Amino acid sequence: MRRSLILILALSFPLLLSTEVFATDAEPVAATQTAPIPNETQVELTTLQAAIKEDIARLAQSQGELRTIVEYRIQNKTLQLRNKIKALLEDGTYDKTFMLSIVHEQLKFNIKINEYFNDIVTKLSHKLGTTDDEATLLEISHRELDKDNNYKQRLETLNWLSQMGEDVAAQKTELTQILLSRADNFDSFVTFTQQQLQNAVNAATNAGKDVTAAQTSRVMQLKDRLALNSQSLSIDIDLLDALEQNTASLKKTLFSISGDITQDVLSIDVASSLVEQWLNTAKEQAINHGPTLVFKLFIFCLILFVASLAGKLAKKIVRNTVSNSKLNFSKLLQDFFTSLSGKAVFTIGVLIALSQLGIELGPLLAGFGIAGVIIGFALQDSLSNFASGMMILIYRPYDVGDLINAAGVTGRVSHMSLVSTTIKTLDNQRLIIPNNKIWGDTINNITAEHQRRVDMTFGIGYGDNIEHAEAVLKSIVEAHPKVQKIPAPTIKLHVLGESSVDFIVRPWAKPEDYWDVYWDITREVKMRFDAEGISIPFPQRDVHIYQTNK
Repeated sequence: MRRSLILILALSFPLLLSTEVFATDAEPVAATQTAPIPNETQVELTTLQAAIKEDIARLAQSQGELRTIVEYRIQNKTLQLRNKIKALLEDGTYDKTFMLSIVHEQLKFNIKINEYFNDIVTKLSHKLGTTDDEATLLEISHRELDKDNNYKQRLETLNWLSQMGEDVAAQKTELTQILLSRADNFDSFVTFTQQQLQNAVNAATNAGKDVTAAQTSRVMQLKDRLALNSQSLSIDIDLLDALEQNTASLKKTLFSISGDITQDVLSIDVASSLVEQWLNTAKEQAINHGPTLVFKLFIFCLILFVASLAGKLAKKIVRNTVSNSKLNFSKLLQDFFTSLSGKAVFTIGVLIALSQLGIELGPLLAGFGIAGVIIGFALQDSLSNFASGMMILIYRPYDVGDLINAAGVTGRVSHMSLVSTTIKTLDNQRLIIPNNKIWGDTINNITAEHQRRVDMTFGIGYGDNIEHAEAVLKSIVEAHPKVQKIPAPTIKLHVLGESSVDFIVRPWAKPEDYWDVYWDITREVKMRFDAEGISIPFPQRDVHIYQTNK
């Protein structure tokens, strides 16, 4: 808690003012000395300045939690004071003499704060070698970041003085030398810390399940320290850019550490330097490890080729096995086992090939497992189709080539996967239907049985001979070559309708002959009834007209 408050104290200066920090020296703004500052504003600025001085004096004698409270007070009052100064400078109506005194006081305050941070860093440095060095180095990194934020505010204060016509060239030159030295130090710090972090990560990785809490803690502390040092370097680079210094080499270091591409990192110097470094690294790797890598790639491709051939061979063997099995697998299930066997063999080959490239299969398979859980939640509908496909394969309500009516569609099954079924309709349209829609609906397998009854109804007039009509219908049905003898066709007088006497005619045929029988018999009945003088009635209505005398 105390450390967090210290990090945000006013002595580290708020980042809210960072947009003005990087502004270059502007042309002096003509201050309207005759424009009076309202008395209450002048009193308020003077009061804030005095309060800050008083708190700074108390800070030296404060300890523990009391120091944290004093630092918090300084933070708030400094924010108020600097915001009011900035507002007055932007407005342009200020008393120049009074404003110069206030801003010069801010510059002095900034220098004192820098001395305060230097004292803290010195005391922390003396603790190295006596306590936990990692924790001490992390605290030093925090304070160094505070100093860089302080330098950021110093540059802003110098810009304010320049805006009011003061000559601050010497102060900016001094600040530039300080920042160049700091940036050079942080350039080494971040590179060294990154190497330590990589070594710590490698040690923790090699330990595997036996990794200790100390190893994990060291990795986390080094990450935090690298982040703080990189942030300090980034601030120094931005300040040096504002002071028109060449920071190409520093940006290259920052990019290699953090991977951050800022608006300036792609400058010609930085980009050319990075490309040259990458080319040299690639050349060195090609010379030292090129032959080994080429051989591994050759083995990788060879294993994939052999795995592909083995997968095809496995598919052929499984296809012959399931097709000749006494278990009477459905065509869909045969295709499933055949496809699964080939893919399984090829997948094993891919894993073996990856292991030859030095890739650890354990973490890879674990990653696949975690990814599978995540994908499972994201693809719930697909998993529902997969489960329905498995149920269809197990219970076999239809097979490839069957004519079915399911999910409101009638057609022949041409193909099925674990997520969908492909149906060709009777008018030769190809429909792909999700398996869960088929499994969740009524499935009518029209061709599952070897025989199908053809249901037809024919009507004769009330004045026609029933026995004659029945004999004609019987002769037509029995004469059709595609009508099955067993079971015998049914020809019976069914109902006495409003305008006709209706017979039902129900012969049996093979499923594929259904429509031929239906259409042929219907045509023959019309022709024979006409030839035999049997009427086929249709609904009629008699209309009687009565004429009345008016």
